[in-house]
Amino acid sequence: MIETIYRSDRMLKTCREIEGDRIMKTRILYSKPVVEKIKDKIKSKVIAIRAQGKRAPCLAAVLVGDVVSSSIYVNKKASLAREVGMESKIIRLPNNVSQEELIREIYYLNQDDTIDGFIVQLPLPSHIDSNNVIESIYPAKDVDGFHPYNIGRLWLGNFSLVPATPSGIIDLLYYYDIPIEGRHVVIVGRSNIVGKPMAALMLKENATVTVCHSRTVNLSSITRKADILVVAVGKPGFISSEHVKEGAVVIDVGIHRIEDRELAFEVADGDVDKLQKFNEKGSILVGDCKFYDLLDKVSAITPVPGGVGPLTVVSLIKNTLTAYCNREKIENTNLTFVNC
Repeated sequence: MIETIYRSDRMLKTCREIEGDRIMKTRILYSKPVVEKIKDKIKSKVIAIRAQGKRAPCLAAVLVGDVVSSSIYVNKKASLAREVGMESKIIRLPNNVSQEELIREIYYLNQDDTIDGFIVQLPLPSHIDSNNVIESIYPAKDVDGFHPYNIGRLWLGNFSLVPATPSGIIDLLYYYDIPIEGRHVVIVGRSNIVGKPMAALMLKENATVTVCHSRTVNLSSITRKADILVVAVGKPGFISSEHVKEGAVVIDVGIHRIEDRELAFEVADGDVDKLQKFNEKGSILVGDCKFYDLLDKVSAITPVPGGVGPLTVVSLIKNTLTAYCNREKIENTNLTFVNC
């Protein structure tokens, strides 16, 4: 297999020569250039704010327990906030903190005028009701966009703070000049974090939207109708070439670390580079889609890693700037690529 990457101002193209007699062209939708563009916009806005003698926006994160993955995510968010000139704070609470104590901490953050937005890192320990916690966050500081008030505004089309992953996906599609209006978008997964808000945003972009889930009958007959397929099902390698039509655009939201050899070779079958990494490190990162299996068929696809994940983090920072500007009554130029 020979792989050559062609770079242009608006896209990265991968040209794969397979078996020496067939060339397939598929756009690999890397998020890095999108993230860098958004970061530059945020940084410029923060510099302009500071030049007026105003304080920098501030993001806070509440981390409960010592789950390694959650700690990594929170540190990434805080680090990126500082990188664009914002302030950041991390409030660490023990795993056995009571729900009442956690909500009390949230109350303090709601009242703290130096905090513009904050998140409570999910998942939470089993003895805490996540819904009660989310509903205790002041909607204007809810930079995750999960509060029922913000979700309601999203569905009404009058939104301000939008769940980060769906927001990032819209940015990605605009950056790569992939049309949404009039397209049939199929979303696999109906979570409150990705699936449902993704459907609302796609409707706002004038797409025709179908949402599939675990009870959907004959799933592949529906996904094969998608012009844009967004997969957030939480199962490694769930979507294969039989689920997509020729020329579809695939957005893979899932990310899984696979340490089981049999599963790794099933999900990454044919991907020499990824399988070599497994042999070297004993694990690989994969998405909800069989990436290599889809390359022959789709027109564009996000990789894992390097796809949707980094967009989620930068979209959270974008929401923090939006929350700050709303509170300070500062004009906030739309940071999505709709108006670029």
